[in-house]
Amino acid sequence: MATVITPVPSEVAQKAAARTEDAVKVYGQGQTQVRALDGVTVEFAAVRFTAIMGPSGSGKSTLLHCVAGLDSLTSGRAFIGDADLGTLNDHQLTILRRDHVGFVFQAFNLVPTITAEENINLPLLLAGRKAEQDWLAKIIATLDIGARLNHRPDEMSGGQQQRVAVARALASRPEIIFADEPTGNLDSHAGAEVLGFMRRAVDEMGQTIVMVTHDPMAASYADRIVFLADGRIVDEMLEPTAGRVLERMKRFGE
Repeated sequence: MATVITPVPSEVAQKAAARTEDAVKVYGQGQTQVRALDGVTVEFAAVRFTAIMGPSGSGKSTLLHCVAGLDSLTSGRAFIGDADLGTLNDHQLTILRRDHVGFVFQAFNLVPTITAEENINLPLLLAGRKAEQDWLAKIIATLDIGARLNHRPDEMSGGQQQRVAVARALASRPEIIFADEPTGNLDSHAGAEVLGFMRRAVDEMGQTIVMVTHDPMAASYADRIVFLADGRIVDEMLEPTAGRVLERMKRFGE
């Protein structure tokens, strides 16, 4: 049976930038079978910052990867905008991710042999597109990485590398950005800087962000939190604070 989340209240209601319908993801067979997603129906509103939380093994990263088109569902449907990911072939999925989606991962995933500026522009270069210079300048200024553009990743701190990774994700003005534990490798100060920018990207630049995190402080930057347990959505929270999130997470035994 599908687990349905209450829609975002009307005062913040937006069209869905991404969504799932009765999403099921099963790994393995027989006695080793794991049901990572168990009938999840959820919407991620446009121009909003949504966090996905839950205990280890709850299915939060699986949900992110399936709705982002990085993994396929066993059954059910996943959409980015109006595109039903299950109807697209590998080439079409690649084009969709390249042109409409940004990604930020815990491991930064920067190319080590090229500069920060070249890393930021790489997805656009591969797509045969040119960056909008005003947009790119705004991103670089807001992230305060202008002095690092000619540096390679090994010449930057972890926080600086992650800011470059966020700039790369934003450079093409994607419809939605998926972030998987984006502050997991950062200290609290650097993590707060990255999260603060992601918050401003939604508020000031009209971006849409869906982030997996285990950190109540990181989740407090979001507009809304979706909680998973055992592959199902069990709760949600609007206008979260770190204290409220921590109290909710204690009910998971973490």
